[in-house]
Amino acid sequence: MSRIGKQAIKIPTEVDLEITSDKVVVKGPKGDLNLDLRKEIKVKKEDSQLLIERKENSKLVRSLHGLTRTLIANMIEGVTKGFTKNLELTGVGYRASLEGEDLVLKVGFSHPVRVKPHKGIKFTVAKNKIEVIGIDKQKVGDMAAKIRKIRPPDAYKGKGIRYQGEKVKIKPGKAAKTIGLGGQG
Repeated sequence: MSRIGKQAIKIPTEVDLEITSDKVVVKGPKGDLNLDLRKEIKVKKEDSQLLIERKENSKLVRSLHGLTRTLIANMIEGVTKGFTKNLELTGVGYRASLEGEDLVLKVGFSHPVRVKPHKGIKFTVAKNKIEVIGIDKQKVGDMAAKIRKIRPPDAYKGKGIRYQGEKVKIKPGKAAKTIGLGGQG
């Protein structure tokens, strides 16, 4: 059995679950999410726990077993607590602001870049920090990755958009390389 798949999921009291043969719907204080199930996976509720079982033992079904359990656990966490991804702007003159629900980035281009949020995603901005908030973990991560892709961190100066706490290895420039050659140039 899958080590992750065989673990039971504890269901908080504020969460409502609707389980059919091909779908799981999770409703909580922050919203509701649903997941389409594969026919090889069976979900059953016992007391205040959710158990995920597989009908076959093939390699594909074994991998889907743990995946399904993790997706449902993330849905339950999302509708109760929610998910956030934090991004930092590093660079002189790099700024972020909100116009309505849209995020407006000034990151060294000749024009400001406008980012529209996906459905269910919200932005907050404080100084040089951007926070992406939502209940769907996949959508939050996807939106944060799209924002980072606008201006990824530069390898020489470190300027750009990065995840909070992300370490960027700075490469030495040309001048630093020639000094090590013993004055030959």
